[in-house]
Amino acid sequence: MPTPPPRQPQDLMQLLTRAERLAARRLQTVLDEDGCSLDSWRVLALLADGEGHYMTAVAEAVFLPPPTLTKLVDHLVDQNLVYRRVDPLDRRRILAHLTPRGQSYWRRISREVRERWPVMNDGDDELLRGLLERLVDTLDGASAESAR
Repeated sequence: MPTPPPRQPQDLMQLLTRAERLAARRLQTVLDEDGCSLDSWRVLALLADGEGHYMTAVAEAVFLPPPTLTKLVDHLVDQNLVYRRVDPLDRRRILAHLTPRGQSYWRRISREVRERWPVMNDGDDELLRGLLERLVDTLDGASAESAR
């Protein structure tokens, strides 16, 4: 039996892109019912830990440029889901937090997403998570080495 040709990077990119777009579409369907965008959901998910996060860290975590994040957070503030405070240790920096209303909203939409998210076979979720984390670490390592 002949060995299959090695997978090309474009094959992996095609699969990753397709999976990301299908997942985003599935997630957005649930979020639309609550008037929440995917970017807002990402911000709320990060802030749900109750720690408060610097705006620069939020921008990086949710893959948005800082000006776009500022507009999004302004919108979340207007909805009374998020508030911003000056960091008491570094008055030049701003921390973002969920309001009590934001916490309730996050718990509700998070529950709805979990209930409607497709479940793979036993152990596959963790296997996929582990493989994706390894891929990210490998790509980050390769990026760091090429930057030297």
